[in-house]
Parts: sequence; structure tokens; C-alpha cells
Amino acid sequence: MPQQREPTISLALYHLFKWTVVSPSLHVYFRGRIHNAERVPQQGPLVVVSNHASDFDPPLVSNCMRRPVAFMAKQELFEVPVLSTLIRWYGAYPVNRGSADRSAIRAALASLDQGWAVGLFLQGTRTADGRISNPKQGAALIASKIQAPLLPVCLWGTEKIIPKGQKFPRSVPLTIRIGEPIPPPPSRDRTALADVTQHCADVINAMHDLGR
Repeated sequence: MPQQREPTISLALYHLFKWTVVSPSLHVYFRGRIHNAERVPQQGPLVVVSNHASDFDPPLVSNCMRRPVAFMAKQELFEVPVLSTLIRWYGAYPVNRGSADRSAIRAALASLDQGWAVGLFLQGTRTADGRISNPKQGAALIASKIQAPLLPVCLWGTEKIIPKGQKFPRSVPLTIRIGEPIPPPPSRDRTALADVTQHCADVINAMHDLGR
């Protein structure tokens, strides 16, 4: 039977990192605005899908969910001593970028079974303007396997945090918008996966168009 909540040490690390680093940075340094946080289901399996333009995106999304979100992280980070242990405790799981990584899907399902929400960037990689032009079907597939809703989240402004040639994060205004939960695909049929994936992308891009 699935656990109701995340492992205790992960919850402790999540709240420590959130309240000492992420939340103060979002609200003070980045003058962050969060719209519709009440739409986030606080119980049950959940697949969070977002656009992606900055390495700051995973903790920012997780911060706005009011529940821990386990994100895919590139395999290279799990080869760094100490960091590997910390990000695993924080719920991250590895993925080989540029490949159909079945082990990452299994890890996502395991996180859902432990009570985590899981987060995936719909395009799978960062985009220069923060919009989604080529969404991947991995999130819809995971949602279909466990019949979990998908929650579209839009990050606006994160592509400006560290522009090319700059080393330190700029104090730019950020806006996070949360859409209504989207039902999972009724089957793993390719057309069903594609339809739900595109719907998620359309909702996120529409929120992005709203700007600040």
C-alpha cells in the first residue's frame, strides 16, 4: 500500500531548504508572485509539469507547491560526492539526458509510491524564452501508469536570472502561475499521450503569455 507521506528525512531537508533559502530568495530577492497556489492537490499522487529556462526552476516550483516535489536531475549530479546523497534525500532522481531513460520513469513511479509529487519539465531541457515548443510525452506516460493528475505550472522570468556571460543571479522579478489539474490520459495509446501532453503545453504557454 502506498505511503501517505514522504520519508521523514526528506521532509526535514525539504522544509529546511525551503524556509531558509528558497522561499526568502523567491519573495525578497526575486520579488516573486505566486498565482493560484490553492489549486495544488495536497494529497495523493501528482505529476507536476512545467516549462524550464533556468537551473533555479526545480526548487522554485517545489517551493510553490506546498508539498515536496521530486524532480528528475541529470545523471552527472549523482556522481558528485556528498551532493549525490543530499539531492537523493531531497527527492531527486537521475535521468540520462537525450535518451528514453526507463530507469528514470521507474524512479518517478517509486517516488509517487512513497508519497512524493513528481516534477518533470515538459520539454525535457531549458528553452531560451521559457516557452514550450517541443513537449515530451514522459510526464503523460507516468501519469497514465498511476492515473495521477497532471498539474501545469508556468515559470515567468527565470530565463533572465543568469543571462549568458554572467556568473551571479540577477534580482529579476519572477511570476509563477499554477493551472487547474488535468486528468491523466485514459490509456497509454500514443494518441492519448500526445493529446494530453499538447494540452499541458498549451495551458503553460497561455499562462506564460500573461507575463508578469
